[in-house]
Amino acid sequence: MPTDISVPVLIERVAETLLIGVTGGLGLGLTGVPGGYLSGAILAVAIAALAGRPMLIPTPVARTIFVLLGVSLGSVMTPQMLHGMAKYPVSIAILLVAMACVGVACALYLQIVHGWDRVSAYLASAPGGMSQVLAVAAEVASDVRAIAIVQSMRVVIIAVGLPSGLSLLGLASHVSRPVGSPLTLASLDEFAILAVAAIVGAVIFHRRRFPGGLLFGAMFASGVLHGTDIVHFILPWWATNTAAILLGAVIGARFANMPMRLFMNYIGAAFGSFAVAVTIASVFGAIVIEMMSLPIPEVMVAFAPGSVDAMMLLALALHLDPVFVGAHHVVRIFFVALATPFMVRREAGKAKPAAAAAVPEAIQASLDE
Repeated sequence: MPTDISVPVLIERVAETLLIGVTGGLGLGLTGVPGGYLSGAILAVAIAALAGRPMLIPTPVARTIFVLLGVSLGSVMTPQMLHGMAKYPVSIAILLVAMACVGVACALYLQIVHGWDRVSAYLASAPGGMSQVLAVAAEVASDVRAIAIVQSMRVVIIAVGLPSGLSLLGLASHVSRPVGSPLTLASLDEFAILAVAAIVGAVIFHRRRFPGGLLFGAMFASGVLHGTDIVHFILPWWATNTAAILLGAVIGARFANMPMRLFMNYIGAAFGSFAVAVTIASVFGAIVIEMMSLPIPEVMVAFAPGSVDAMMLLALALHLDPVFVGAHHVVRIFFVALATPFMVRREAGKAKPAAAAAVPEAIQASLDE
């Protein structure tokens, strides 16, 4: 979060971002678009950011959103989340092969078609873990802005296009609004227990550098409490939808301070590499569907190389199995986090950091997550 602006200006920027995000989220969410609260907010804030508006969501607010989403996800699952990887060995093994193929194929595409250097191409092609990718990019003096644009566009396209695509194919429809539990005096004790446990779980996972630790820590704590019948309280529908809108604003704000001309210079590379990635992921996803007779929407969301928080929220919104989706995304992020730095540093050798393009404020802030 920028520290060189006054408090009134900071409040003004955040208020404008929230207003635009709420307008976009409600615009699509209330019209029945699957995942509309999330995708509508992403589109509205991203468009405003590219138009030059100073979109901003403070880091503490973003972290609170991740915890809320974790609580919501945990309320519809059991503590088996962390053991999910052992339940799906075949599909997870295929996922790892798919992500390796995605990374190599997209890197080759960026090198051959757009003339990128090998290091920048590999970093832009990493299927997930944008914060880690940008940190490595800054260290090895790659074209940070180009990598940020390609990575951010993949996240936005998947979060916006995947639920709509599933709907157009007749594989998903606008789900009924979850009722949740009313927050009354009688439920305050359960709510307090759930809140404290979720915060503790989020902090522990985050400090241990677990991928998506804030979200998965809160989800694990919530899952344990709900799965053991200690707590029955479920966040009301309006709380979950509010979290979706705020998450959309966080994602859309990544485009803040990004000049339109620079964005357009790299838009072809972004869409082209996305097309390569989604084609390969779809092929491997089809293999899993054919081999294991799994529901198509669950496999598509589990294999989508999008951000963990957005994909888990889509799983919740579309009533998909959060254990299956979550297990695959945890493995994917761990795979990317371990493999990408090794590959890139091998390519970069012992090159010293040089003057690279500045990272947009909103994207730089994501490095703190």
